[in-house]
Amino acid sequence: MNILISGASGFIGRHLKKYLLRRGHNVLALQRKNSHSPPYWNIDKKIIDLGKYKQIDIVVHLAGENIAKGRWTKKKKEEIKLSRIKGTRLLCEYISSLRYKPKLLIAASAIGFYGDRGEEELTEDSPKGSGFLADVCNLWERTTHIALASGIRVVNIRLGMVLSPNDGALKRMLVPFKLGLGGVIGTGKQYISWIAIEDVLGAIYHIIKNEDIIGPINLVSPNPVTNKYFTKTLAKTLHRPALIPLPSYIAQLFLGEMAKELLLASTRVIPKKLNKSGYHFIYPTLESALRAYIIT
Repeated sequence: MNILISGASGFIGRHLKKYLLRRGHNVLALQRKNSHSPPYWNIDKKIIDLGKYKQIDIVVHLAGENIAKGRWTKKKKEEIKLSRIKGTRLLCEYISSLRYKPKLLIAASAIGFYGDRGEEELTEDSPKGSGFLADVCNLWERTTHIALASGIRVVNIRLGMVLSPNDGALKRMLVPFKLGLGGVIGTGKQYISWIAIEDVLGAIYHIIKNEDIIGPINLVSPNPVTNKYFTKTLAKTLHRPALIPLPSYIAQLFLGEMAKELLLASTRVIPKKLNKSGYHFIYPTLESALRAYIIT
């Protein structure tokens, strides 16, 4: 198949491109920065040029401003929102106008949709939460209805915290934890809904192959854990102590609203649709993922 990926140079996009190539598919990376060689797009000028590629079978839309980079100023929050809404609208309008439309759009979203919900178990049937991320995710998903209205199957993948030994949140944690500087954040009671990068890739391919899957789907492991449990498990796997906590007020002092929504919010998400559709997780538990990733 011809599979177009936006955000192909990002954390998930890089892994997904390699994964799909190994399975014999033709992967097209939709370029943005300083590129005039198709396929490319310019969101501000509302241009998409696929060049010689007249038929795209599947689009995987991952592009968007990094939410964990830099303090959430008013300007940063606007960039986060617009990078998702403007790019998604342009892409959906473009593929909806094609003579040969893709049969599937897989569009990134996040479990931030649910907001801070304490110990409540959340599934795809749960309502939207409150907060900046919940509002952004809601707008992000609603924008894909443009493609849905044109007859394209649309799946919104609500991603949890993606674990990989070489990228993302876990990579940033490993150095302080190896030095014995890790610790519980806030009360430690807040839930972390995580997923291994291998299961992100596996779930996306599962979605491609299962035409009955539509709409929002949670890409998280079946076993969310509290921050305290995550901290203890990571420290135990590394054979290091984790005795230096990060109090809530310190986190918010340095990171502001971002700390409240990314580090201190509790989002206990269950992959109801993935489970029901028969997906088998490679790493269903945190222990199994960390043992595979960490060699001490």
